Amino acid sequence: MFLITINSCVIIKKLDNSVIKRKIKMNFEKTAIGIDIEEVKRFENKTIDNSSDFLKRIYTVKELEYCFSKKIAAQSLCARYCAKEAVVKALSDLKITDVYYSDIEILNTNKGVPQVKINKYPDIKVKVSLSHTKKYACANAIVYLH
Repeated sequence: MFLITINSCVIIKKLDNSVIKRKIKMNFEKTAIGIDIEEVKRFENKTIDNSSDFLKRIYTVKELEYCFSKKIAAQSLCARYCAKEAVVKALSDLKITDVYYSDIEILNTNKGVPQVKINKYPDIKVKVSLSHTKKYACANAIVYLH
């Protein structure tokens, strides 16, 4: 059996060579995307000691532990900031405006895949992708409401 997706249709060919064709329904009223890019240098001098208030407004304790465990914490801080901003942008497109950075937690799975948890809205599904270089970090988010 194999699956092909063409022009919003799923075509499934079974082992007996019969074919099933199904129309995919995407509900774009419940889906939104967000993107952000920032300069890493904004985060280069941030430490728990000198930027505690700022960091606590933006990040959870677990996020800070993760970021400061990295060789260059600024890159991880910046990438997560971008991801949070991308999530907020997508949520605002869906008319959800009461989520703040500290309500969004982005932690990696054991395989390194970032996963998003929104404390106020545990049923909202979010996918993010983060990336960074020495100078820039960026992230995009796809948000889906049930």
